[in-house]
Amino acid sequence: MKTLLLDNTDENIAKAAEILKNGGLVGLPTETVYGLAANALEGRAVAKIFAAKGRPADNPLIVHIADFSDIERFNLVREIPESVKLLAENFWPGPLTMIMKKSDVIPDEVSAGLDTVAIRFPSHPTAQKIIKESVLPLAAPSANLSGSPSPTTALHVMSDLSGRIDAVVDGGMSDVGLESTVITLAEKTPRVLRPGGITLEQLRSVLGNVELDNAVLHQLEKGAKVSSPGMKYKHYAPKANVILLKCSDSEYIDYVNEHANESTAALCCDEDIEILNVKCFSLGKRSDYSAQAHRLFDELRKIDEDENIKTVYSRLPSLDGVGMAVYNRLIRAAGFEVIDLGKM
Repeated sequence: MKTLLLDNTDENIAKAAEILKNGGLVGLPTETVYGLAANALEGRAVAKIFAAKGRPADNPLIVHIADFSDIERFNLVREIPESVKLLAENFWPGPLTMIMKKSDVIPDEVSAGLDTVAIRFPSHPTAQKIIKESVLPLAAPSANLSGSPSPTTALHVMSDLSGRIDAVVDGGMSDVGLESTVITLAEKTPRVLRPGGITLEQLRSVLGNVELDNAVLHQLEKGAKVSSPGMKYKHYAPKANVILLKCSDSEYIDYVNEHANESTAALCCDEDIEILNVKCFSLGKRSDYSAQAHRLFDELRKIDEDENIKTVYSRLPSLDGVGMAVYNRLIRAAGFEVIDLGKM
């Protein structure tokens, strides 16, 4: 299969929509990361996503829409809770995914056999145009090989999936850089399953009591069912081994320099570069969590470009605001390998 790399033109948006109508796969830009889209109402089309990515079948997908009214238009859920309407008024279109009880039109391939469906209204204009042109809700996980860093450019998608999918539409670099926040509203108490660009604090400012799922910061228990993408498996990882250090700034510098050699690198902050004796991949200023989120996956992919790098050391990030989303992605990229320097 030859994968088309399409410029962001009206003609190519129409071409991408036609591919989707015919059961094909299209990589499309969103404000979070690039998604790999298929017709969410056609199980055979959705199954191609799992094959192209090498994605486990028990990992549910997110359905993307281009207007709040699409939820009822396509009959995606049994009912729309008031909490969904409140959050939509505040955060849609944008990097927030909401889980509700699904209707019978959602195939099991999308929901991974669960009785719920995750829905998002992306703010990226190209994503909206493709959804509207196709006249379909689109199931779309990140457009990468399963387990590797998520793509924030069309070239990242081509690097992973060229020859596996029909087309990629180039809409520029993603703004947020991390996947959407996922909150379930299918239970009595709203609960965040995956942090992202919309923070826990923002959600609580609208809904009041919002819980944080234990799997956001810790490894999911063996045998537990996955309610959201990004909960169960090792994700976002470069080929090099990522090791997180729980430590102070000075302890981080000392430890990395003590372990410096030609095969080690640091995923660090701008302030560290001049005092580290290894190759550095910076996420930006230490206190700028939005910049760190924006740059994380791009830097992880740059690490992969250097075959000499076998080990990458990074601090355990802050849990404040968007920092929680960076923490969530890094701890999974590291396979939950954390060294607590305070206990050594």
